[in-house]
Amino acid sequence: MKNKIVRNYKIYAFESKQDFLNQIKNEKKILIAMNAEKILKDDAHLQDIVNKNIGYSDGVGAVIALKKNGLNTIKIPGAEFWLDIVKEFEKEKSFYFVGSSLDVMEKTVLKLQKEFLHVKIVGYRDGYLKENDKEKLIEDLHAKKPDVIFIAQGSPRQEYLMEELIKVYPALYMGLGGSFDVYSGLKKRAPSFFIDLHIEWLYRLIKEPMRIGRQLTLVKFMVLLKLGKL
Repeated sequence: MKNKIVRNYKIYAFESKQDFLNQIKNEKKILIAMNAEKILKDDAHLQDIVNKNIGYSDGVGAVIALKKNGLNTIKIPGAEFWLDIVKEFEKEKSFYFVGSSLDVMEKTVLKLQKEFLHVKIVGYRDGYLKENDKEKLIEDLHAKKPDVIFIAQGSPRQEYLMEELIKVYPALYMGLGGSFDVYSGLKKRAPSFFIDLHIEWLYRLIKEPMRIGRQLTLVKFMVLLKLGKL
């Protein structure tokens, strides 16, 4: 797998979703969505986690950075790719889900079972881990032995948790942010018009004006990239 270091983060380049799926078929690592905001984080702990695992170009900023470094790659939105993983491996792998509220998780599981008739879901729980919940989660993973574990808590909290879990229960992990909320219908993703033009960030900004600080990060990222400082 080809990769480049972008501001201390190793990011892998995949030319298609199928290329990515082929590469992770037998992996027991953490899949980490990389975008401009995450690349600009001065977080040594997060950098260590990303560089030991598989960071991929979830955002257009990461795609541009990789292409500028001579690698051919596409944007692979984690909000879509986790479903590609389920579809690709539903007949051969088992799945476990952690994230959001219990109500959202129940709706997510029911929808998955309707959409993927062969999917084997061995467990799920909400993402609000209280005292001793982490130990219970680890016990449940050992008991149910899932092959793929999706965790949606937001970044970098989900990356920190996945790092802890993979040390005691090796499997393929993927962080999903708010993907379960979207899939279950609690929240709406941007219309295809915004996605196709790579301006999903604009839709989010229109819906949530308080995100302006996060969007300015993309501007900063592009300026640094243009100046050759990434």
